[in-house]
Amino acid sequence: MKNDLFQPPLPSKNRPALRYAHLYGSADALVLANLARRHSGPVVIVGEDMTGIHRLEEALAFYLGEDDAPPLLAFPDWETLPYDVFSPYQDIVSQRLETLHRLPALQRGLLLLPVATLMQRLAPRDYLSGRVFDLKPGDRLDPQAFGERLTAAGYRHVPQVNEHGEFAIRGALIDLYPMGSELPYRIDLFDDEIESIRTFDPQSQLTIDRTEALRL
Repeated sequence: MKNDLFQPPLPSKNRPALRYAHLYGSADALVLANLARRHSGPVVIVGEDMTGIHRLEEALAFYLGEDDAPPLLAFPDWETLPYDVFSPYQDIVSQRLETLHRLPALQRGLLLLPVATLMQRLAPRDYLSGRVFDLKPGDRLDPQAFGERLTAAGYRHVPQVNEHGEFAIRGALIDLYPMGSELPYRIDLFDDEIESIRTFDPQSQLTIDRTEALRL
């Protein structure tokens, strides 16, 4: 059977394993992008290492485009050894949490991960979903108790928020940079009630836009 790079065969229980040879440059990403567009479910792509995963992610983003493209998720490796005395980079933790949060609702799309990550155990879904904060204007919030919850969850209390995993409490303002979020949030309190929630630029510390709710 002749296989078409633009219309690759879809996965099937009765179909034998398929091997593509002589896929030069980013041709492998072209095949996977077209397969993901035609397939009705998620497609898991396992790579040899993170270098290959990063290359595929960039190429897939190009071939998928933006118009009605299936979601593209990456689940990176920790990039630390089991007995290292330092923690993984915060952006890696953030991306892993974002992917884990989105996976249960993923109906179709692509998930990229290296084989070393595939072999590691993960916390149960209930553990992750049980450590979620739902906040919206009008909710009651005790800053001290909220700060204690964040500290227990591994966030760092700092004077000024600049990186993922940090929070700051300054009177009626709570700045928070959640794992899995592109921008940090500024929670404005009126007494013990949330008056507004806004995103802000971590470099300039200036607010950007108002949001109606925050799910951590």
